Amino acid sequence: MSRPVYAVFVAGGSGTRMGGDVPKQFLDLGGIPILQRSVERFLDAAPEARVVVVLPERELDRWKELCLQHSVSFPQVIVRGGMTRFHSVRNALEKVPDGAVVSIHDGVRPLFTPGLVRAMLDRMQQPGGPQALIPVVPVTDTLRSTDPSLPSPDRSKLVSVQTPQMFLSEVLRKAYTQPYDTSFTDDGSVAERAGIPIDLFPGERYNIKITTPEDLALARQLI
Repeated sequence: MSRPVYAVFVAGGSGTRMGGDVPKQFLDLGGIPILQRSVERFLDAAPEARVVVVLPERELDRWKELCLQHSVSFPQVIVRGGMTRFHSVRNALEKVPDGAVVSIHDGVRPLFTPGLVRAMLDRMQQPGGPQALIPVVPVTDTLRSTDPSLPSPDRSKLVSVQTPQMFLSEVLRKAYTQPYDTSFTDDGSVAERAGIPIDLFPGERYNIKITTPEDLALARQLI
């Protein structure tokens, strides 16, 4: 029997690197807010998914107004964000039961394909499938350490991590009972610290996170 799917969209940032007074998750991309595009693209792949959106408390009313303005029709649970991404995800997981597959996705990463989501969910739903699955892409740039005492990293052994990251919900919920640590940069790092094995999945080159004006310009060209 398939597990229900919960899709958490983390959009708790202020977008200071983007400039301006509109948080990056609400900027226009192809006529609709970036966050809306991210959610709707996920639902193209998994229309049965139950949506949880995490936002800063001061932006809740703005998102509700945008939903009315753009005729957003998907049901959603809106959660107040926390002090860090870790705390925001932990708040969202209070709305997710055990026995589900939970996907955690950056709200400003709208260019993934529905095929990526479907393939990852299929893998998660397989009998004996992974407890945690994260998409990655190879590192192609030459890397160098800023610490002269350390050798330059071997890029053939490195990957760049993307979202959505998927987990058995009871596994991730337990991992998030750990105390916060500054080394927790994504959900995979939280799960790994808790001893959860991480499976890697081929990501997508253009599944970019929009954090700068240059990223937004590229995204507008890509769509």
